[in-house]
Amino acid sequence: MVESWVGSMSRLLPRAIREGGHEFTFLTRDLHHYLRSAPEGTAHPLLGARNVITADTNDVEALLPEVERLHGALGFDGVITSCDYYLPTVARIAGRLGLPGPGPEAVENACRKDDTRRILAGAGLPGPRFAVHEEWADLTRAAREIGYPLVAKPVDLCAGMYVRRVDDEAQLGEVVRALADFPVNARGQVRTPAVLLEELLDGPEVSVETVSHAGTVHVVGVTDKSVGGAPAFIETGHMFPAALTAADTEAAEQTALTALKALGLTDGVVAHTEIKLTSAGPRVVEVNPRPAGNRITELVRHVTGIDLAAAFVDVALGRAPDLRRTGTGLKSAAVGFLVPDRTGTLEALDGAGLRHADGVLEMQLAEPGKAVKAAGSNNEYLGHVMTGDADGLGARDRAEGLLAGLRAGLVIR
Repeated sequence: MVESWVGSMSRLLPRAIREGGHEFTFLTRDLHHYLRSAPEGTAHPLLGARNVITADTNDVEALLPEVERLHGALGFDGVITSCDYYLPTVARIAGRLGLPGPGPEAVENACRKDDTRRILAGAGLPGPRFAVHEEWADLTRAAREIGYPLVAKPVDLCAGMYVRRVDDEAQLGEVVRALADFPVNARGQVRTPAVLLEELLDGPEVSVETVSHAGTVHVVGVTDKSVGGAPAFIETGHMFPAALTAADTEAAEQTALTALKALGLTDGVVAHTEIKLTSAGPRVVEVNPRPAGNRITELVRHVTGIDLAAAFVDVALGRAPDLRRTGTGLKSAAVGFLVPDRTGTLEALDGAGLRHADGVLEMQLAEPGKAVKAAGSNNEYLGHVMTGDADGLGARDRAEGLLAGLRAGLVIR
């Protein structure tokens, strides 16, 4: 395993590896990055690795021969990561060692929003009007051609960071300046200064969860998404399965399958493809060649019994994933996130009276004393609540009702 997110996947993936009867070696350039994220008094699950090795995971050319030497001693059967910033590195390592996985070029193209746009457009897949530039004069000209309002994005960040709705040239300047002030990502990698401008799409957003093995892409299902925090695009909640008509579900699934095929992501990939169901038909927002974040994998597991973290481990080992659906007793599951709208210190957030409410599957809340930042991406949540519904598609309403109760007791000073 080469690096990891520090959120839920940093726990789900080690668990899936262990429950599958496997062991792993963890490569990281900064172990303290993970130790800091573990609850006080507990060991981080990543420390369950058989070996923890420090290596400069940001220097791919130096890392490849180092991993080859480790392979000679330890005999790896697969290579994996949950962190978007290291997916191309993992694909390069797998290719170098002759291990299972998608092609490095396919992964790199999926991880670059501008390359994804070009490839999907070249494959004839309908999408928003878009342009990619670095210079201000080129950006303003392209923005006028696309037309305001539009969306401005960095080409190489994730979690919604710096993705903004832009209504005029002044707002475009604010986004461009903010990106210029963020030249290195959170993992110390130098960023590409290009800015992607896209036509603002209408309609609800969903994601299609898929598992690819041996040239076949298996659709697990479609998840819905609620978004807030304008002009940012912050994910405020999800429900699986999405409450869609059969026609919209089929359209979303077929669009995701076409996109994955165009990018060459048909083997060794668990993917999370985000799609807007616009008035003109489905349009791809982005393709993520890794399992969904924000607890979506757990929503899927609660409803279908399918463990996408375990499937991720299986396909990384070149093995057929177990995608059998089992009776879980739930027809829908949803998660809602507590999104702060102001900066300060968390004084009070009490969910004790809600933890045992009907249908609650999980509740995780920040502790008083936490420094709070007004949310600009999916990185500033103060907690989440997950609910299930055994009778139908009522899980989202339950989650949103509980969130309203949590907000009523939220105090930030």
